[in-house]
Amino acid sequence: MITPAFELSQDPDFLTIIINVPYAKVSEFDVYFEGKDFKFYAKPYFLRLTLPGRIVEDGREEASYNVDKGIFTVRLPKETPGQYFDGLDMLTALLAQKKSRSAKPLVEEIGTSAELAEEEEEEEEEEFDWEIEQTPYHEIAESTLHLQCCYGFGNLKSGVFQRLQDELSDVIDVKDPDLTPADGRRQKRLETEAAKFDLDHYLADFFEDEVIQHVLKYKPWWVDACAKKVASQGRRHQEHVSQTTFVSWSEEEREQLRKFTNKSYLLDKRTRHQVYFSLIDILLAYCYEICITEGDKNVESSWNIRKLSATLCWLESFTSIPEVLVSFGRRVLCYPLYRHFRLVTRAFSDTVMILQLGKSAVLKCLLDIHKIFRENDPAYILNDLYITDYCIWIQKTKSKKLAALAESLQKAKLTKAHLGFELEELESAARLVQEEESELKAVSAVSKQQLRSSELETSDSEESSSTSSSETESSDSDEQESSTSEDGKINSLQGTLQEERTAPLIDCSGLGRDTDTLTLDVSNEKSKASLQSTSVSGKLIEELGKKMQTAIRLSEQTEGLATASYTVLQEKGANYAVEPQRLSEDPGGKENFLEVSPKENLLLFVGRTNEDED
Repeated sequence: MITPAFELSQDPDFLTIIINVPYAKVSEFDVYFEGKDFKFYAKPYFLRLTLPGRIVEDGREEASYNVDKGIFTVRLPKETPGQYFDGLDMLTALLAQKKSRSAKPLVEEIGTSAELAEEEEEEEEEEFDWEIEQTPYHEIAESTLHLQCCYGFGNLKSGVFQRLQDELSDVIDVKDPDLTPADGRRQKRLETEAAKFDLDHYLADFFEDEVIQHVLKYKPWWVDACAKKVASQGRRHQEHVSQTTFVSWSEEEREQLRKFTNKSYLLDKRTRHQVYFSLIDILLAYCYEICITEGDKNVESSWNIRKLSATLCWLESFTSIPEVLVSFGRRVLCYPLYRHFRLVTRAFSDTVMILQLGKSAVLKCLLDIHKIFRENDPAYILNDLYITDYCIWIQKTKSKKLAALAESLQKAKLTKAHLGFELEELESAARLVQEEESELKAVSAVSKQQLRSSELETSDSEESSSTSSSETESSDSDEQESSTSEDGKINSLQGTLQEERTAPLIDCSGLGRDTDTLTLDVSNEKSKASLQSTSVSGKLIEELGKKMQTAIRLSEQTEGLATASYTVLQEKGANYAVEPQRLSEDPGGKENFLEVSPKENLLLFVGRTNEDED
């Protein structure tokens, strides 16, 4: 027979069961309900449920069938109107248990269902003490080791790894788990963690925590669910709402719940506590994985979860909540990519929120872990050892137990000193080294700056000296140019004076029309010209002015005076020799001379006469 997909809901007066039976033979169906039992049959589907509350047949029951969708809906009245049925989303727990096919059951529950219910109520009223009594370790004889090496959910499994040691060597870290007792596994685990701890990796994540700060901002679904639960305080049936409204289920999750086989677990008090502690350990590892991947799981998710959980990796059995927290904290700082203490505290707070939301939230997380391991080879064996049993067992757990566990976990304290790696001392030493390096860098920067400033000052002084030398050279060249320009001006003035003097003399005497004019040479050597001052130039201009006045007076004289002057020239000698004036020396050492015409000039004579008189 096929177990159909089904879903349950409720209101204050009725319980509604929705059954999906496509292609069923509707002409032949049967529905039976009485007390807490419900049975449905429509070929080829069969469904038998054990309800969390009692229902009654009083004529108000209803049933309908949607032919197009293949959905059968049944509304059943509650025996006690207003009663809340807890755990309607725990589909595996609702499925009736299969009876054993053996002639005589090996283990059976003694007592009626009423007696069992009374025992459960007494267990609920009992104060939940998570600190159980611990006994010192005693050496166990090798002949009895095989009786002590149990593991798995509730330590109910043994001998599994003897047959699958080669295949499962990558799943767990402990060697020969069937031959290693719990105390031996713990000792080897602590030694392995101490050897695995990497100081450089931890300090790198401690000081360079940009990525870690980013992933810590991620908010998984249970954060919003807790916020809604807090906002709903004061409403009617707030406990009921917190368990049903804030956790949603996908069709894949519902299908997986229907596939589980409903069964009971006979656990003593000590074992029950160990099961709760291992549940915390598994949830801590899962919360860490969801945080660092921001909910987007990858191929490393299976490795992270099983590596961070000592329960899954070392088959550990814990005896207290502090042991769980210390183990998880140490493994976070030894194995994953991101090793930071804040990731430990974040997983710690997330686990508290999940437990506060109740068994629906815990079951949803366990189903996600089950899916991760199911899709990874060979981690699937961990589902058979732990996760599947947890998914079935948690559906029957009382919400008050989980609330008490969340309260105890929230009160627990975990510091870096508890982890045993001397983290605070290492961080202090690293900070001192960092401060010293910063000071050295600062001193180096200051020295480099001073060196640069001195180099700049040296270059500035060199530039200023070169600038002054260039200014000196430019001033010298300017003086040479000014002297040259002055010489040019003097020559031009003398040329003008020569024309003015010659023109009237020629006009008056009429003697010099065909006579060549002598050019006055007043040029000096460049070395002498560069040394002359502006006062010397002024004197030359004054002398030229006097000569021009003399020439004007001569032009106003009569023709007889010009003739007399000419006669005087003849008496002194017709041949008047003029020595050439040296101008300058070229770089080749050759001297340049100005060629002067040997002919006599009246202007030159008159100018020389006036100069001699002065």
